[in-house]
Amino acid sequence: MSAETGEPTELDRLDAAVRAAPAGDTSAQIALWQHVSRLPQWFFIARGSAEQPRPYGVAFDQGPVVCLYSSADRARDAARALGLADGAGDVALYAVPLPAAIDYVAAFQQVGVFGVALDHPQLGHWIPLANLGMLKSWLGGSPG
Repeated sequence: MSAETGEPTELDRLDAAVRAAPAGDTSAQIALWQHVSRLPQWFFIARGSAEQPRPYGVAFDQGPVVCLYSSADRARDAARALGLADGAGDVALYAVPLPAAIDYVAAFQQVGVFGVALDHPQLGHWIPLANLGMLKSWLGGSPG
């Protein structure tokens, strides 16, 4: 939902389509990740020092995943829901513009990260880091 209007965003509509899709039909997932690949920037909940922040991540059954957020509002809401805000309720965030964000997240494969999760825990869709090349190919506007 948009923080400003309370209306469903395009991402919310795509999320609903993924959840409603029949088993084995990946077209809605592809549309969702195409949308994510075309966002101007990805947001991350900052962990570690302010000088060298690293993104918040969680452990899924498949392995560790980096959590990316589609907006600063969604990242703040998630951090608060996950108990990551400081005592005053403030949340440290940082943003990485696309396409650099794709390479940024992909680099975490070198330290054992398996995937990336979108707007965790609100949406929670995820893909393996190995699929990030596909997202990068969509930046030029071609669907695959």
